[in-house]
Amino acid sequence: MSLVARHLEANGLPTVILGSARDIVEYCGVPRFYYVDFPLGNPCGKPGDRVMQQAIVQQAVALFESATHSRTTVRAPFEWSEDQSWRDKYARVDDSNRDSLRHKGELRRQQQAQAKTAGDARSPMID
Repeated sequence: MSLVARHLEANGLPTVILGSARDIVEYCGVPRFYYVDFPLGNPCGKPGDRVMQQAIVQQAVALFESATHSRTTVRAPFEWSEDQSWRDKYARVDDSNRDSLRHKGELRRQQQAQAKTAGDARSPMID
């Protein structure tokens, strides 16, 4: 997305990148970057937290007016968790959770197949 943003900017379309991979995005040199220090795949906030999601999107859009120079990075004022150990644990697969994750994956694939058969385009979520 960073390279697409640079291309759009070069052709007169302003952009704001909302993301979590700060090192990669800044290396690409995007003009405006709203950095959310959350696990990859969650740049708009915690799943189900609409208040947080709305605030993140509003603050990211505000970068269009507040960015005064190129390559501006603004860090979101939100935390994924007060306990920073999530960084070591998030999305980790090991012997302690492998079977549970395999079961959840199989269940999700079954639900998706059923939804597809029923003509439901929505993707079911598993807790």
